[in-house]
Amino acid sequence: MELKDTVLGIELGSTRIKAVLVDRNFRPLVSSSFAWENQLVDGVWTYAMDQVYQGLRTCYADLKRQVQQRFGQTIRQVGAIGVSGMMHGYLPFDAQGNQLAQFRTWRNTMTEQAAEELTALFGFNIPQRWSIAHLYQAMLNGEPHVKEISFLTTLAGFLHWKLTGEKRMGVGEASGMFPIGRGSCAYDKEMVHKFDALAAEMGYSWTLEQILPQPVPAGTPAGILTPEGAALLDPSGNLQPGIPLAPCEGDAGTGMTATNAVRLGTGNVSAGTSDFAMLVTDCKMAVHREIDMVTTPAGIPVAMVHCNNCTSDINAWVSLFEEFAEAIGAPQEPGKLYTLLFRKALEGSPDGGGLVSCNFYSGEPVLGLNQGRPLVARSPDSRLNLGNFMRTHLLSALATLKIGLDILTQQEKVELTKLYAHGGFFKTPEVGQRILSAATGTPVAVMETAGEGGPYGMALLCGYLLWHRSGETLEDFLEDKVFSEAEARTVMAEQREIEGFAAFLARYRQALEIERTAVAVLLD
Repeated sequence: MELKDTVLGIELGSTRIKAVLVDRNFRPLVSSSFAWENQLVDGVWTYAMDQVYQGLRTCYADLKRQVQQRFGQTIRQVGAIGVSGMMHGYLPFDAQGNQLAQFRTWRNTMTEQAAEELTALFGFNIPQRWSIAHLYQAMLNGEPHVKEISFLTTLAGFLHWKLTGEKRMGVGEASGMFPIGRGSCAYDKEMVHKFDALAAEMGYSWTLEQILPQPVPAGTPAGILTPEGAALLDPSGNLQPGIPLAPCEGDAGTGMTATNAVRLGTGNVSAGTSDFAMLVTDCKMAVHREIDMVTTPAGIPVAMVHCNNCTSDINAWVSLFEEFAEAIGAPQEPGKLYTLLFRKALEGSPDGGGLVSCNFYSGEPVLGLNQGRPLVARSPDSRLNLGNFMRTHLLSALATLKIGLDILTQQEKVELTKLYAHGGFFKTPEVGQRILSAATGTPVAVMETAGEGGPYGMALLCGYLLWHRSGETLEDFLEDKVFSEAEARTVMAEQREIEGFAAFLARYRQALEIERTAVAVLLD
């Protein structure tokens, strides 16, 4: 194997840091991961930055060990490297590179005032999790560190900077920091001017051009691995500097890439800790607080429905069942237990048997919730059994996403004909697909490479950087070179399942009043 003909994709997701090495034929060779979790510290969802470094190095070391074991080679060079991460959030630094505030992730719902005011100022939806909302909220709060900001970035942008010294990022990732101008790969000039004027009135001397990363489209060189960056990733000294890096991207962009959903008219759903649907469309829409307008890694407009909560409550219940199995002397391997319980959901009634679950671990801006309280409720005549219980949780995981998608399909008339899916929710064959198909009323496909997820998508963007022809678009590169012979499993829900999801959703909407009461009554 010629390692210079491989590409390395790394993604820092919500629950795992993952890496995958991909060959010239776009086949995953080895992959590795490091488990981590966000923490609620002083009311802020965050990750400790020393854990970022620890997880990155541990993940890379395991991948390096596997390459040595399987191929008898030590990684010194690869063709290109790319870093992806959870989109949005807030990571500010001063001129000396010192971090000025704890990392505030996408999961926080503390920027409601800022998001509302900026949406009104721009005439463009600014969600609470966007970096510009966090910045403006810190300004409104009078936080002293804001005047010292020299660089504001995301988790992926931070690591790209540390590996290359370059303050650049992919346009898709940048579109979750600040709006991108229509038809361009740059921040919207009029909105930048409005914000700079606002900041000047508040006494700040910096401008957005000075503190935000430079957006660049996929296929653009975004720096090379420095000696410091190589040592950060591989402290052993084996990895050599000089390796080109693709523009870093967010998990939305890598998800679109990994599912070949970057062309106009395509769509995909990623479902894990959070879930989001991405519909690539050039339709001019009204401002909806539930809909984000971002871009593909090539800068094409995307309508995004992002929900903060998806599988966290499912994971908690599976852990409870795992503990019960151990208590009765029949311990279960977690992967097998997930498969068993997900399959059990297919035995449940299409509507969950009258049960209802609200899966809110954190706030849910799509529904106007600033905090969450996971809960399960039922009436005396509900049919409580394991199949209905598990199906209820799977239906709940996609309910908020369905509410957002209805705005696009019913109000904005965006056509939805087929979705590609990836993420942990779809790991058990057919089950997650069938639930999503029931929610949307469309076929849902999962590609054979979907299990590799975001890091695979990042690796494909590295491949595009190295191996695309002059003038070849990302859409054509993926369709003609990567996915031309790709296999996908497609599932279409039965009519009774579609009707069952609709019945559950009606009950779920009614239960939101219970959720709001729980937030008010069950205090932290």
